[in-house]
Amino acid sequence: MWLQYWLDFPPLVYHVLLFAPSFLCLYALLNWVLLPLCRRLDTDIPLVTLSLSINPILTIFVLLYAKFIFSLLDFSWQSLTLKFLNAALIIILSSWSVTLLKQVLIYYLREYTKQTEVMWDDVLLPLVGAISPVIIFLIAAVFVLKNFGVDLTGIWVALGGATFIIGFALKDILANFFSGIVLLIDTPFQFGDVLRLEDGTIGMLQRIGVRVTKLYLFNRHCEIYIPNSILQNQTITNLSRPTSYYYYTSTLEIPAQLEIDYTRNLITEIVLAHPDTLADIDTKISLIDKYYIVNDPSHPLNEQQKYGKLRLLAEQKVNQKLQEIEESLEALVVTIQFAEKGGLTADEINNIYQEYQQILSLIGLSISPDNSPTDNSINLPISESKCPTCLIELVREWYRIWLKDPNLKEEDLYIISQEWEIKINLLKKRTYRLYQKLTKPKRDETRLDDYVLELNEWLKSRFKERNKWQAPQIWIKGLNHDEGYLYYQFQINFCVDDIKLEYGQRGDRICSQINQEILRHLKLPLKTHLGLQ
Repeated sequence: MWLQYWLDFPPLVYHVLLFAPSFLCLYALLNWVLLPLCRRLDTDIPLVTLSLSINPILTIFVLLYAKFIFSLLDFSWQSLTLKFLNAALIIILSSWSVTLLKQVLIYYLREYTKQTEVMWDDVLLPLVGAISPVIIFLIAAVFVLKNFGVDLTGIWVALGGATFIIGFALKDILANFFSGIVLLIDTPFQFGDVLRLEDGTIGMLQRIGVRVTKLYLFNRHCEIYIPNSILQNQTITNLSRPTSYYYYTSTLEIPAQLEIDYTRNLITEIVLAHPDTLADIDTKISLIDKYYIVNDPSHPLNEQQKYGKLRLLAEQKVNQKLQEIEESLEALVVTIQFAEKGGLTADEINNIYQEYQQILSLIGLSISPDNSPTDNSINLPISESKCPTCLIELVREWYRIWLKDPNLKEEDLYIISQEWEIKINLLKKRTYRLYQKLTKPKRDETRLDDYVLELNEWLKSRFKERNKWQAPQIWIKGLNHDEGYLYYQFQINFCVDDIKLEYGQRGDRICSQINQEILRHLKLPLKTHLGLQ
């Protein structure tokens, strides 16, 4: 009886009743079978892709099932209903594509750019992320219009003619645009770097735009805008990121009567003793009181060495605190990698958060979990602890001592304070972003170690660089003869602490002071060897 009653139902009813179990099976397959399998893979690309695809797949399944059901019916609005369902499918597919583009493709491109010196992170990737969704949605709009029977022939002809006319009229702008893209992809520049152009002009790179590049010129105290196509064809020296070929260089000829080892060691110590050259801070502090001493108490050199030593001591504390933070972040990575196998539990997330809180205290920040803002909030729920031994306060103490350097110009006081306050604000944003990831990992738990490593790498490379290659080098280039006298030719190579300061002439001033100090200390031994004393 019940079987006969069931068989009397029309086929449409069977299809409707099968929807719920079919949907549940698909949901179980995605969430309870495929998702755990993806968590076990070495790479997190399948997991992230699947996590972002579950809702679109389920929605597409519902729309396809609805389209199938309505195709079995016979009613006056059937054709229009099917067209609306097709339009909904196109919109869902385009939204899904945009999500995968931003969260998967752009994300891994950004990871790739971290291994190079290009600026995709800053300009090009955001540009691709902004333009690509527009193109995808425009293509989706075309298919939606065609779905409703709109004739697009006239529109395509008009767009083709307009594109040709606009392209011809804007050929220079397009040349600058593509040159800008080339500069972003194939360049060692970063914003804030000091560049020397072919004509000898020295300026600070402020922005590479769609059409022009913005530079601040030190000697003229103004901003200039160079078309990207012109800049691309120049040979440019990046003074902010020197290799062994781009040190500040000074050449001295020393009489060969002086002992070569003594002379070389003396020159090395004098370069290291200058407070504005880059080298190992412990070595600089041990030598700074030995040189650049003048009898006149009012001489600017005394004040330079006094505040230079205080600045080096403050910087030493900053470096030590950064080293402690970086080691703590590396330990956190190990904790996360051990805990994320098989998925994170609530207790494991809490343990990770507690360990991260200790790192925040080293930085000098505290985050209140009860006052978390929305994603669109401007003010982050972060407060500074004002602890004098924390990183932020140590950095402020350091650059405030730096501001007392008697050689700085008025504009330098603004440049230094602004640069470091911007970095501190960026540090706050990055630590809060990591806090959100660690406390609410959702389906992003396999990337938590990558996020921690990203913050650690940013501290090392962008917050404050501490590179061994910045140490000075003293080379003997050769021997020269002049009227019976033999001279050693010394080449002195060194880096300065910030090339942007003193209208870009800080290196020249340091070079002059080093040369004077070398000659002053060699004066007495030279007289002795020449028999003048």
